[in-house]
Amino acid sequence: MIVNVSDAPANVRALLADHAAVDLDIGCGANKQPGFIGMDIRPLPGVDIVHDVEVYPWPLPNDCVRRAVCSHLVEHINPHKGNFIKFMNEIWRVMKVGGELMIATPHGYSPGYLQDPTHCNPCNEWTWAYFDPAEKQTDGYLYNIYRPKPWRIKYLSFNPNANIELVLVKRKDDDDEQPG
Repeated sequence: MIVNVSDAPANVRALLADHAAVDLDIGCGANKQPGFIGMDIRPLPGVDIVHDVEVYPWPLPNDCVRRAVCSHLVEHINPHKGNFIKFMNEIWRVMKVGGELMIATPHGYSPGYLQDPTHCNPCNEWTWAYFDPAEKQTDGYLYNIYRPKPWRIKYLSFNPNANIELVLVKRKDDDDEQPG
């Protein structure tokens, strides 16, 4: 696992060299957000890190990302055998505590989700409660089923006939604390 910048590949070290933290566009394709480092499986224009996001660990050190974007990507992450949880845990690993993850995805019930033969991970408004230990409506019940790395739902908007947009904030993981 890449823990320190010095363990990262040379091209990633160069991208991180002058930054305390970076902004990461995960699965950016050829439409990388301005000012972001782009990571995609395809070597398209604007892609800075060519890497399959379903292969862990990513070639990034712990706690190096302050903001990340996943625009129309999570619906393509194979959820089989907990892989979607592994994907979310990997984003959590590279994020700084308090860092924000912005996600846009078609609602799992929507025609936009159902039309694409490569969509395999139907998310709805309740999916995100599995990642927030303090989610109020379920009192953390859904989180406690799998206990992934913890996020806080900062913003959630959805339309079952269209998209879900949300912002998650990386929480500190109390399980990682070592007795002093």
